[in-house]
Amino acid sequence: MEEIVLSKDELVNLFVNGDIKDTPKGWIYKDDILVNIIALHDKDPKYVYDVTDAQHYKISPLEFKL
Repeated sequence: MEEIVLSKDELVNLFVNGDIKDTPKGWIYKDDILVNIIALHDKDPKYVYDVTDAQHYKISPLEFKL
């Protein structure tokens, strides 16, 4: 898996459809890839009220599979 950038709505749909699951081990993509989800902001984060709320997000795989 390569890094992907998607909109907030696309990310929500991945969770709703079960493609990404929130587990005690972290976020799991497609049942076997541990990923990081990074909020991408148009402004400097120090000026953003909620740093977890962005219009776009980057999903990047971690180095190992489960």
